[in-house]
Amino acid sequence: MTMTVLAAPTTPRRLAGAEAAALLEKIPPREKAASWPMTEADSEYILATLQRPPFRVKDRAQVTRMVGARIILSWLQTFPGSTWQACWDASPAAQSPTGWHRAVIDWAATIGRKPTTACLASGTLALICVDVIRPTMEWLAASTSGALRPALGATRDPDGFARLEAQLPEAIRSTRHASAALQGVARLLAAFGGLVEDIVVGDLLALLQATDHDAARGVRIAYTALRELGPFPPDAPATLLRLQTRTGQVTPAALVDRYDLRCRPVRGLLVDYLTERQPSLDHNSLINLAAALAKNFWADLERHNEGIGSLHLHPEVAAAWKARVNVVTRRKRMPDGQVVETTTPRSSAPAIKTLVRAFYLDIAQWALDEPARWGPWAAPCPITEADCSDKKTKQRQKTTSDQRTRERLPVLHALIRVADRRLKEARARLDALHAAALGSQFTVLGESFTAPKTTSRAGLTGQACDASGRRRDLEAEEKRAFWGWATIEILRHTGIRIEELLELGHHSIIRYKLPSTGEFVPLLQIAPSKTDQERLLLVTPELADVLSAVVTRVRGNNGVIPSVPSYDLHEKVWNDPMPLLYQWSISGERRPISHNTVRDALNDVLLATGLADATGKPLKFQPHDFRRIFITDAILNGLPPHIAQVIAGHSNINTTMGYNAVYPAKAIEAHRAFIARRRSLRPRKEYSAVTSEEWQEFLTQFERRKLALGSCGRAYGTDCIHEHACVRCPVLIVDPYERGRLVEIRDNLNDRIAEAEREGWLGEVEGLSVSRDAAEEKLEQLDARQKKKDSPIFLGVPSFSQIAARAEPHLHGP
Repeated sequence: MTMTVLAAPTTPRRLAGAEAAALLEKIPPREKAASWPMTEADSEYILATLQRPPFRVKDRAQVTRMVGARIILSWLQTFPGSTWQACWDASPAAQSPTGWHRAVIDWAATIGRKPTTACLASGTLALICVDVIRPTMEWLAASTSGALRPALGATRDPDGFARLEAQLPEAIRSTRHASAALQGVARLLAAFGGLVEDIVVGDLLALLQATDHDAARGVRIAYTALRELGPFPPDAPATLLRLQTRTGQVTPAALVDRYDLRCRPVRGLLVDYLTERQPSLDHNSLINLAAALAKNFWADLERHNEGIGSLHLHPEVAAAWKARVNVVTRRKRMPDGQVVETTTPRSSAPAIKTLVRAFYLDIAQWALDEPARWGPWAAPCPITEADCSDKKTKQRQKTTSDQRTRERLPVLHALIRVADRRLKEARARLDALHAAALGSQFTVLGESFTAPKTTSRAGLTGQACDASGRRRDLEAEEKRAFWGWATIEILRHTGIRIEELLELGHHSIIRYKLPSTGEFVPLLQIAPSKTDQERLLLVTPELADVLSAVVTRVRGNNGVIPSVPSYDLHEKVWNDPMPLLYQWSISGERRPISHNTVRDALNDVLLATGLADATGKPLKFQPHDFRRIFITDAILNGLPPHIAQVIAGHSNINTTMGYNAVYPAKAIEAHRAFIARRRSLRPRKEYSAVTSEEWQEFLTQFERRKLALGSCGRAYGTDCIHEHACVRCPVLIVDPYERGRLVEIRDNLNDRIAEAEREGWLGEVEGLSVSRDAAEEKLEQLDARQKKKDSPIFLGVPSFSQIAARAEPHLHGP
């Protein structure tokens, strides 16, 4: 891995929001009329209209409104235009939604009037209600006043607003989300005119574009209610959920143009190639193919080879590209503002090279059929079959996945217990909150909470404050705990993919009548997904309980599971509404549960377990881990692999065995039989049971061998026969870390020998010399052992000098 510091790079154009732009082009909003009756009326008629119901309000408010409307009309007459709307567009008010009142106040001072800002705001609202002026969507979105919706609801279309409000879900009818939805509809009437029934899909799309993220939920709720009131065209989107971030289906030209290729002929070739391949690929695969060819291949070549314009690559250029594609570069901005570039091996390199190789081979093949179109681009393929080999990558993936399975299979039951406990605790907290009075304190599971004093929701509140004063959404906690528990249970009992899990519907639960006994067996129908193969799974009693809990939870008040549209992540389109099991209601809006929500629910359960992997880091579960665990556990317990293949929905049994993280049963049984045969050939007394006394004696023997300089190497069950003269003893195994201690003993012996020689103790000199020589010998043994460890090992291969010396006479001759 290498690291360098460089400038911040440019990024390709994002596709987020492309679907919204395409829809606006296909279903545009209503065109703003240049003129209509009220904007052409004279000021006296307009003021007289404001005096009559339903525009007339209470006396004091009516006086303020009339004063403001009169001053604004007089001010607008100072600007050019044949209608009031034209004068409004020419005035500073149309371009300055927040600061235009100051211009009116300054002008009014010249005619001796001193209106307040509130007076001008009331007059403007009156002119909007009577349809004299129609501000833009941006102008209305910038206004923070909440008076527009009730004013327009009472004056412009009271029946339409009443029908729309009745169409909103009862649970949110009195919440801020419903108010935001009605506020959005009021803005549409103020900007485009007409009634509620005149609103078209394009109007709501334009409103969503002009609305910030926080208020977008109100626009989506309004769209759903208006869609049910109808009539919207059949091709109208089922929902506006995540419309501003979805890409939708993008054309091949847009996919290639994200990377700003300089060579236009090659850009056209890539677009044509993607167009040819498009019918046989799902849209997500088309995006990946475009990224491989346009970004990873050609854009990289243009960046490193100025002026390149041919697919016929020089061998050095091709080799350099293959070296670059084998690594991936990641950039991270440091606290000091520098961008650090980190280079690591790219796991997808074989797949990218395979796509580029297929690109060359396809063009060569198509050139035979259409030489005029593809012939000029046919070139030798710079990528060999060996370059695309992913054997090592698959081996690493197999090893990694097997390790994940072996780590997670033993702790699966702990995960199940924690998920069940968290769900029961979350339900206990929520039930206690529902049972408590507003503003009261309650205690549950040893935790103290305070219920809110008021709530705007119709029904029971879901939030409370804990002992530290932190607001907790107990209803959201119960939702996440339930779906975390349900996900773990369904995945471990079925082994299905996460895409198949989120596509489960009420119609997926079917029953089959056995022809032999007439007994009804519940089955779970898995819709075609990755392999486009439909399959049926047997529903166990445990799985039936989980499915029953899910059905009970998502079923509506009428006993029917609502149909909701779901987004196909591979085709980038919305599926028709279906009674999905994985759905919930957010602010009265029914929506499918997303992949990220499922993963977050799993992470919450894992965080509560406190499980860790072999490195001590928190253990992580991916939804696909349950699929590997299911297949491994099934085969481990005797399920034939070909049956596991059918249950898992694999087209190849090798794929199923790749998920299996256990040794083959035959190999295990053969190994066990070999061990049994070997044991039977040895004396039975060697396999006698060990008593506690024998075991203690065995341990004590090793403890008695521990010495200051190392350990004693005498045989087990024997005593010291060298009278504990350890330094002199040949079976003393000196620890290399005790070399310093041995040096001190040798130096001490030298000092004692010198003293004995001075005093004339010749007997002591002889005995101490033997000990010193033994110490010197052991030090030499330690040094020799260390030198041998540090030196290279000679394997018997002759050196070049030896070969040259033997060949020299033959090279030079006599």
